[in-house]
Amino acid sequence: MSAIHEQAMNHVYQQVLQRLIGHFSRAERTALQLLIQRLIVAAGGIEQIGGYKVLVTHGGGKGSSYTLAFLRAAQLTIAGRSPRTFHLRVATLRHAGMTQKALDTIHRGYSALFFHEDPRVELLMVENQDVLPFNHLRPASSAGREASRRHMLMIGHLTSGDIRATLCNDSYLALGDFYQRVTVWGGGVHAWVSGDSSRKQRQYLAWLKKSAQAAGLSVPERWPVALNSLFAHMAEWSAGYYRDVYGEHYVSPDSPSPQGYRHLAYIDIADLISDLDKAATPLLTQFLGYQPDEFGFHFSNPAYANPLFMAHLRGLQAQCLRELDYASGVNGFMQQAHVFMGHKSIPGELIAQAGSQDGRILSTTYTQEFFGLDENQLTCLLFSPFIHHGERLESYLRHCHPGMLVALPELHKALQGKPVADMLQNWITDTSGLPMTLLLDLYRKRPGTGTQTLNQTPARARHKAPTCQLSER
Repeated sequence: MSAIHEQAMNHVYQQVLQRLIGHFSRAERTALQLLIQRLIVAAGGIEQIGGYKVLVTHGGGKGSSYTLAFLRAAQLTIAGRSPRTFHLRVATLRHAGMTQKALDTIHRGYSALFFHEDPRVELLMVENQDVLPFNHLRPASSAGREASRRHMLMIGHLTSGDIRATLCNDSYLALGDFYQRVTVWGGGVHAWVSGDSSRKQRQYLAWLKKSAQAAGLSVPERWPVALNSLFAHMAEWSAGYYRDVYGEHYVSPDSPSPQGYRHLAYIDIADLISDLDKAATPLLTQFLGYQPDEFGFHFSNPAYANPLFMAHLRGLQAQCLRELDYASGVNGFMQQAHVFMGHKSIPGELIAQAGSQDGRILSTTYTQEFFGLDENQLTCLLFSPFIHHGERLESYLRHCHPGMLVALPELHKALQGKPVADMLQNWITDTSGLPMTLLLDLYRKRPGTGTQTLNQTPARARHKAPTCQLSER
């Protein structure tokens, strides 16, 4: 970079900083100065700040958008006061339910903060355990989507159609691998900056502990002190969970290279921003162009992780398991989630139409597009008719496919691995969305179990949905 070009870019960065600071309130400016002091101390002084690299994770929500804006303001402020400033790595976990609207919102924020041309900023995305440059226009990985679809179906059947576990477990279990990869990739980072409160983090770790223990894994009473070790353990527990789910069919993912490992510091800024009114600030809507995503995934609240989709599942559950109509199930969930959805700025018209035919079509389209599941497969998941030697299979057929009752004995034979007509095997795989190899395993498992088969006595109930809720983000 020539001296003239560098001077021109520095001028541009200062203009970005001025516009950014112009959207800060007085309280936010005070918090920014405290953040700058905290970063300089963590780096070992202003002389060391140029070689310091910090990580922030960004899921497209209000909290992470807000934290990112503060870090950018701190980075550019330090750059204006000293010859060098810290490097910033921003990483996004792209999960199956992430919509294009969420990716566009992230991209708008990056553009407003002038990230794309700044060599001091790395923008990464982890998808299907691959670390990639962030690109909001990159099509979703077909392999990653297929893996998420299969995980959702297996977890749903093994938890007897538990809606929270079905929707949340795969995304939450991916976090350990995600953090491990983005902290060691490309030489690693020195610190992880987070605006999450300690209460949120304790609640997430409690959920993780319950999930690991439910899969029969050994979890220490005390969490590892070092973040590197914690993230590695989280990834191991996730692998152990899926090993319990899939048994001999489990394929272990490649582990991230240890070359980037170093002692990872934690810089907590929750105390600086927790009392600021994020919803009312122009920083989000006016500067970053933040737009709420009606089908966004909310990691911080599994009870309402995806309200419109969960309402759809409740509607199907009411219709096929409780002999009620679809609308009554949807409306019952909407009443419970009303305050949360208002806080997330989900449009009132979408809430109002959720139980209608139009709302059902919208939810069905979303489910098919992002999870590759149709209503028949979701209904089958909610019934979970194959586990425990197919004890619910007759009831499932009677309620959902009465024309197939005549084939009940042959369906049992198919699930036992005995020869049957190809037409019946195709019907089972199409209706469930799972291959016969996994259906044969499900047939031998107890409700709520993983690799535990029916001829074994389980030491504890497994794969039950965690009762711990993460606080709203």
